[in-house]
Amino acid sequence: MSTPKPSAPFQGRALAEVVNELTEEIRELYTADEVPWVIGYSGGKDSTAVLQLVWLALQGLTDEQRTKPVHVISTDTLVENPVVAAWVSQSLDTMGKAAKEQGLPIEPHRLIPEVKDTFWVNLIGKGYPAPRPKFRWCTERLKIKPSNAFIRRVVRRHGEAILVLGIRKTESQARARAMAKHEKRRVRDRLSPNGNLPNSLVYSPIEAWGTEEVWMFLMQYSNAWGHRNKDLLTMYQGASEDSECPLVVDDTTPSCGDSRFGCWTCTLVDKDKSMTAMIRNDEEKEWMRPLLELRNLLDDVSTEKEDRDFRRMNGNVQLFHDGVIQGPYTQEARQKWLTKLLNAQTRVRQTAPESVKGIELISEAELHEIRRIWVFDKHEVEDTLPAIYEAETSEKFPGRPLDEQLVLGAEEIDLLKEVCDGDDIHFTMTRELLAVERKHRTMTRRSGLFKELEKTVKKGFYENEDDALQFAKRKQEIRDTAPTYVTLDEETTDAPS
Repeated sequence: MSTPKPSAPFQGRALAEVVNELTEEIRELYTADEVPWVIGYSGGKDSTAVLQLVWLALQGLTDEQRTKPVHVISTDTLVENPVVAAWVSQSLDTMGKAAKEQGLPIEPHRLIPEVKDTFWVNLIGKGYPAPRPKFRWCTERLKIKPSNAFIRRVVRRHGEAILVLGIRKTESQARARAMAKHEKRRVRDRLSPNGNLPNSLVYSPIEAWGTEEVWMFLMQYSNAWGHRNKDLLTMYQGASEDSECPLVVDDTTPSCGDSRFGCWTCTLVDKDKSMTAMIRNDEEKEWMRPLLELRNLLDDVSTEKEDRDFRRMNGNVQLFHDGVIQGPYTQEARQKWLTKLLNAQTRVRQTAPESVKGIELISEAELHEIRRIWVFDKHEVEDTLPAIYEAETSEKFPGRPLDEQLVLGAEEIDLLKEVCDGDDIHFTMTRELLAVERKHRTMTRRSGLFKELEKTVKKGFYENEDDALQFAKRKQEIRDTAPTYVTLDEETTDAPS
């Protein structure tokens, strides 16, 4: 059986002809109405190519024709690969200055998640376990919500928005199927409806391009805002396993274009291949090794049983076959992750080059939110975060003491531990009962006090995990034998499994 011969780039057409045709199409669409454009920019090759095409098209219009804004949005999850994050940040700065100098209506925006939605607030603060394919809590909070919130603001202000994206059919079969589905519902030539955001349309100018064609365009057309495309190629080259990423000149040349960048904390993939390759291929990237080590610890499931509570976030115990479904990270595990994170930050700052010397793996705002969750939501009144911070960074924690708001001081905590004689469940239940009582003490109406106290007692009346397992099994047996009369159903929750 003969191997199919690969087709020539752009189906044998000259690159200049294709670019001229596309920029003309972009100009027609841009001047057809007053609907603002929003370009999704990740700093990768596809979004760079699309933005460059739009930039070239706008340069071909008169000032009178360039009437509506083109927003360039880039979502920083705050756990992006530091090299890529720095690249994108610099690119946005350069872009803003160049657009102003050239009189183009292009406005770059760096979007970040709300503090309550950041990776570390959810993992270290609330105790959500490292994301897994069956519990992927991160993407919605870190990426989708910030960009959708921006687009909705544009739609509210102008009634509609056109999203310009660097999506391509050759990225994957799933992407090709999804794009084909939306094509059938196009309301205007080249504009597809967006199923998730009402009153927004999607324009994908390079949807038919292959990876090699994207690189060919980027290498033969200078970056319009002055950020070198060859540096982008070098970054992809460093992130490929074999360090091979040759200049694409024809259809027989292999490409490094399938390299993927993402969050350095990502545990949805087996390995962080791009960061591993960067460290392996470039001695100057050795400073990122603490990040890779921490990422691999997060991905290690061998310690999950001791790191995670046997109860769900709401205190319930749920069965899966003959065992309990593990819940959020315990207090000790969350303190451990904070210690390791701050330790990694300190090590990186000691060895990183001057340009990233002040790298911040976790922000001050995130630290304050985590401290608030620990002390006031989880009633961990020991308030251990400042001491962990000071031990790992050798700096004073930039926050006020909470002494006046704590139900117990350090001496009382030690005394309570002594009285509980190593029974951690008894200790945490008593600590939480005292904190709940204090919270309601100053309220005019103490509505909800007894319900909260009851919930605390229900959460803490087990002897240990085995006792909780046997209790849950007995409830299950009762439920199976007399389902009509049982009222002990567990509550449903979106807490981590």
